[in-house]
Amino acid sequence: MHNQSKSPSNNSLDSLNKLVAPLLIPAIDLKDGKCVRLKQGRMEDDTVFSDDPVAMATRWVNEGARRLHLVDLNGAFDGVPVHKNVVMEIAKAHPTLPVQLGGGVRSLQTIEHYLAAGLTYIIIGTKAVENPEFVEEACREFAGHIIVGIDAKDGLVATHGWANVTDVKAVDLAKRFADAGVSSIVYTDIARDGMMQGVNVEQTVNLAREGGLPVIASGGVTNMKDIELLKPYGDCLEGIITGRAIYEGTLDLAEAQAYLDQ
Repeated sequence: MHNQSKSPSNNSLDSLNKLVAPLLIPAIDLKDGKCVRLKQGRMEDDTVFSDDPVAMATRWVNEGARRLHLVDLNGAFDGVPVHKNVVMEIAKAHPTLPVQLGGGVRSLQTIEHYLAAGLTYIIIGTKAVENPEFVEEACREFAGHIIVGIDAKDGLVATHGWANVTDVKAVDLAKRFADAGVSSIVYTDIARDGMMQGVNVEQTVNLAREGGLPVIASGGVTNMKDIELLKPYGDCLEGIITGRAIYEGTLDLAEAQAYLDQ
């Protein structure tokens, strides 16, 4: 249905124990055309790190990134893609690099558009909570390319750019998709995100163990200590997303990935 140049890894329940070296994945959060970082998802509490997201993507690739994590922040709040052009420019600049994107993905047409543009994984967040059947349909239509984004506060799922906290437990949502064909779960602890206070290792690992899907940890990565704490769980962690730490220099991307690869 779409032209796909990059094949995703075939991660599923049976491959959980094959994951040994998590990828360190730089985050490029897009707001009003700029590369920013938020604190706890608050749009008004942002720090602009670059006016040129494409150049920022190239910087991380040059430092050894093997995958990029893009977030369309405006899209997450508006419910429709806002940064399509910038996203496509990044994908075009790095045609062999796996790129995952979330924010504003609410239709199969949007998924098809992004995959055709060269992205490898599409992250479904809010829609996964409101309409789980949509995730299952997307997995059938675009097998191997769908990631579910679970953003949680105190173990409960938040939606719409974290504006709404639901009564759905993060672990229960992960279990819901364990057999749907989802590639992995991006799990973000909202309380930790952008706060440089360390990763919630216990909840992250528990979600992977209980949910039965590989997890990409997100939120709170500050320095090498966090990487050291997460490394032992390479059997269930596919990746570790880092944002503010690499932008502010408290974590060196190349050094951290080399450590994970050992």
